[in-house]
Amino acid sequence: MYRGVKLRDHAFLFEKADEAIAEGRAVEFWHAAEDNPETLHYFRFINDLPLNKSHPDLRVNLLEYWQVTPKGLLRFSWVTDILIRRENAVTLMRIGRAGWRIENEIFNTLKNQGYHLEHNYGLGRKHLSAVFVTLMMLAFCVDQSLQLCCPLFQAVWRKLQTKRDLWERIRAMFWDFRLESIRMLYEALLYGYKRLTPIIAYNTS
Repeated sequence: MYRGVKLRDHAFLFEKADEAIAEGRAVEFWHAAEDNPETLHYFRFINDLPLNKSHPDLRVNLLEYWQVTPKGLLRFSWVTDILIRRENAVTLMRIGRAGWRIENEIFNTLKNQGYHLEHNYGLGRKHLSAVFVTLMMLAFCVDQSLQLCCPLFQAVWRKLQTKRDLWERIRAMFWDFRLESIRMLYEALLYGYKRLTPIIAYNTS
């Protein structure tokens, strides 16, 4: 287990942390990175704290981290079931910050790059919202696989430059053409295609 925590959401945890600090159970130290001497890293960790008031037997280890730069101060906190020591605190901080970045970038992609993830996906009756999220995540998984493994998809993406334009063009192709395969779709977008006058299907009945 490894997750970020905030004071406003875990008041009981931080109250117990303050008690542990007063008892001298906290370990605190500074760390200066050799590649950036202007940035200082301050760490404090406490092992064996109750996660919340409702589950005092669920014990966690708290890592707090402050990054001090000429531009200002950043603070982060995480809980984990990994025993925190001075030797692994820096590594755990890097894992926590990388996890936050990955999560933030994924949600930004799902919200703003064509998947339209919204907060109302958490609502609904009879599991409808869960079905929407599951289908969207499956589509996202397929797209990620194509981005990593399919040279044809990669070439189309480079040509159209943005995912938003890519999804719009794909939707237009599905709407207007009878496609035999996904390969035909990507090749049409990459190499171009003839724009024909539509054959109007008049109702003669």
